[in-house]
Amino acid sequence: MKGMDALRDRLVREYRKKTKKSHRVFGRAAKVMIAGGSHTIRLWRPYPFFATWAEGPVVRDADGNGYIDYWQGHYANVLGHNPRLIRRQIAASLERGALHTGFEAVHQIDLAEVILRQLGTKEDRVRFTTSGTLATMYSVMLAEGFTGRDLVLKVGGGWHGASPYLLKGVKFQPGAGFEGDESAGVLEDILRRTLVTRFNDGADLERIIREKGDHIACFILEPFLGVGGFLAASREYLDLARKLTHERGIVLIFDEVVSGFRFIPSGVQTLYGVRPDLSVFGKIIGGGHAVAAVVGRRDIMGGCESGKGLRGRVRFDGGTFSAHSEYMKAGLIMLKHLIRHAGTLYPRLARSGEKLRAGVERVFAAEGVPAVCTGAGNGIIPGSSMIMAHFPVDGARLERPEDLHDESRCHVQLREEILKLALLVQGVNVVHGGGAISSAHGAGDLDRTIEAYGEAARLFKEFLY
Repeated sequence: MKGMDALRDRLVREYRKKTKKSHRVFGRAAKVMIAGGSHTIRLWRPYPFFATWAEGPVVRDADGNGYIDYWQGHYANVLGHNPRLIRRQIAASLERGALHTGFEAVHQIDLAEVILRQLGTKEDRVRFTTSGTLATMYSVMLAEGFTGRDLVLKVGGGWHGASPYLLKGVKFQPGAGFEGDESAGVLEDILRRTLVTRFNDGADLERIIREKGDHIACFILEPFLGVGGFLAASREYLDLARKLTHERGIVLIFDEVVSGFRFIPSGVQTLYGVRPDLSVFGKIIGGGHAVAAVVGRRDIMGGCESGKGLRGRVRFDGGTFSAHSEYMKAGLIMLKHLIRHAGTLYPRLARSGEKLRAGVERVFAAEGVPAVCTGAGNGIIPGSSMIMAHFPVDGARLERPEDLHDESRCHVQLREEILKLALLVQGVNVVHGGGAISSAHGAGDLDRTIEAYGEAARLFKEFLY
């Protein structure tokens, strides 16, 4: 776009001016760490600020700048940063010996019971691990072990972590769509065995399953897309997915790492009335700690233990910090609070999401800058606290991940880089054009955020439109 370089240069100058200490810290990091950090999405250009304090909706950096934050621990902090109810109870337990022991403890049982009760699937089984990446990887291994098949089907634009089984169909590439290679180091045979279908496209799903269904071990999808664009699956699509996978003996896996306990104190699967064979949860269920879980049918989950799958036992053995007692306790505190206050907490989150999405669209429209927000759900999900702002090209309709990640239809760089910087200099931190609202974000925070988007809109009009 005309004027993009000039606008970026201006914003970088402003950002550097207010983050001098973070710049020096980043210089140290770059000398000892690859790219200056350990998670690519946190390493935005020209450099990230370094957080020194966070509570509620706000995070402060090494320079003392405060930011209204919508990244919120990779969308995990539904109550905001460092909620006091969890801090108080975890701090008290430190005196009793809360550091890692490596032994079994009862909190994991309590947490598993709560999850199953909320899903309404008490006959299912749970196994915990420490990240969504591991949980989705293990879910695929369980499916392949159970079915004896070797193909994996996923949705283009769906992000399920960095498991080699699923590192395909994440990044949109011109000319290749979501079919291009995703990462070096992934065996060609694994890429060949990973099939990609279009989100909410029942005809494409039917075609692939008709052609290759007898070789497909699992179909894994997010019923509410995360990185793919905060888009909700249609009821018809999920009903069809359940019907087709059941008919062909394919394990249906719902990745609810982002959506689990975000909209209601359960997974969105309960809203759709569609029960998958396996579910993956993470983020919110850890209460601020590294917790993820695979939940599902006892006969499939039994592959962890008995080796009843056609390929023998599935080595879902967890890891050193799996089901860490304090992690389990924090997750239990979080879920009990969400359940207890569901009648007020979730409607408030939904109202906040509606206010922010409408406000962002309004301030861009006032400047004549085309912008639309996703994240609102689809009528089945009763309100949403998620938001992504997008900038369509020439009135293009933005309905699928392909639309949101194709520069010919949507100004991706404007959303991912320029908007990020324009909001940072105004004291607001977003990822992918928006993020997740927490219960700690008050009306004043939302108003100030909308004002910051309004200033970004004025800059966009001045430099780009």
